[in-house]
Amino acid sequence: MTGEHSNAGQGPVLLDIGDDIGALIITMPASLDGAEIEIRPVDTGAKHRVDERRHVGVVGRPANGRLVHSAVFSDLAEGRYELYERPFGAVRLRVAIRGGAITYAMWPRCHDTPGSTC
Repeated sequence: MTGEHSNAGQGPVLLDIGDDIGALIITMPASLDGAEIEIRPVDTGAKHRVDERRHVGVVGRPANGRLVHSAVFSDLAEGRYELYERPFGAVRLRVAIRGGAITYAMWPRCHDTPGSTC
């Protein structure tokens, strides 16, 4: 089936973590709703898979009675990563993923400032 599901990614997310596999949840500014965030490994250790460079969309998800924008990456090999807005944005965030754990991060908020150059 090809096509896009209009509600994909807007609800709960199932994370499969354990051993040397972790996940990343990034709280995002609402101004990036719909943007694509890409992740790539920084270190080239044997734990990384060939397909580690990938992207997800920023979507608003209900949390505690309000809408929270986030980007969620599941199934990440333990290691260090950097993230940027696709297609050619500057690296805006660096994280370390631990196996068996969820890493939480916050995207820099400079997008909410008019005239920002970041």
